[in-house]
Amino acid sequence: MAEFAEITMLRRASSDDGGAMRAHSAAALPQHARFAALAEIPADDWRALAEHAIEPNGYYLPAWELAVNASARGRTAVSALSAWGEASPREERPSRLIGLLPVVSLWRGCKIPLPGLVSASPYGTLCTPLIDRNSPTEAIKGLIDQARAAGAHALILRDVSLNGAAMKAFSEVLRQDGMHLQILQSHYRACLDARRDADEVLQDALGAKKLKELRRQRSRLGEQGAVRFEVARTAEAVAAATEIFLTLEASGWKAKRGTALLQDDGDARFIRRATRDLAATGQCEIATLYTGETPVAAAIVLRHQDRAFYFKLGIDERFARFSPGVQLTLELTRHLCADAVLATADSTASADHPMINPIWRGRLKIGDVVIPLRRQDPVVRLIYAAMTTRQFLRELARRAVNFFRDGLS
Repeated sequence: MAEFAEITMLRRASSDDGGAMRAHSAAALPQHARFAALAEIPADDWRALAEHAIEPNGYYLPAWELAVNASARGRTAVSALSAWGEASPREERPSRLIGLLPVVSLWRGCKIPLPGLVSASPYGTLCTPLIDRNSPTEAIKGLIDQARAAGAHALILRDVSLNGAAMKAFSEVLRQDGMHLQILQSHYRACLDARRDADEVLQDALGAKKLKELRRQRSRLGEQGAVRFEVARTAEAVAAATEIFLTLEASGWKAKRGTALLQDDGDARFIRRATRDLAATGQCEIATLYTGETPVAAAIVLRHQDRAFYFKLGIDERFARFSPGVQLTLELTRHLCADAVLATADSTASADHPMINPIWRGRLKIGDVVIPLRRQDPVVRLIYAAMTTRQFLRELARRAVNFFRDGLS
């Protein structure tokens, strides 16, 4: 309800000459196609759109995002921009979902009191909208029209693939209307070309000397018990592996920072529900590395179309000297490269991640963008300026924290 109150204020804040036209446009939409709560989007339509999306995003799959929306800390009660197109003559429904973007108000997302909408955080660092590959222009125009009808002057998309098909389609639609998107920030993060031979990937990335050292560490780990790598795929196996992952994650540095999923009841409910439901459709795997009967590392991997998404890793820090996270990632690399369906794997990690960057040497360009909804709109300039100022202050604070932390260590 809080989100809809914010959106109502956003609508009232928009009083330009196009208000009456937008209100008429909104009234003409079918009931299911109006700006609504995310939970009101029909799940079957959402799944169908995900199957035909122009670009994969495992974090906006319905089983994942609905679980986030139901209980994840600070990420519930999300709204949705949706675009609908005409169904084929064979379909019973009069329309079909062709575009979807979970959103929150700019105030809720960034504490900026201006009329904008921001892509909702799906607990993963990728917010690329789901756009139907057969009608991308219609889908994007539908999302933009619905955002305008809600009173927004700009869309802010965080953590999107800047060179991906979805952003290229957005850029083309904006170009046709005499506008262009503005990049707030960009960076590169690690990805894996899963079409290559795994041994070649690892040899090229790490070199013979490093691989020899890692084999030595694995042998030493084997002295604690036979080392084995297992991948849980069924809903039952994934449910059991999720508990192992949660326990491992909550035993290390994430627990000390208070960011382990198990430390919040809502977060724990979300991940248990999401992994189980996605496993039922073959879209979630959990990889676990054991020494004897003791799990030393576990990782959650989502799958959407021909792409995998490396969500999170948990390790038993008692075995840190054997690099269990690296050992698991080496095995996971072999597992992903052996899968004929997969073309790429997105690390969804930070730009300078010390573990994954040396192993997965491919790079994806990720960034935040401002999408204007009207030509030559002065409000968009205000939104862009506010976002860049916020970004500068956050980076300044981050550097200050790191400076004092390094000074005390």
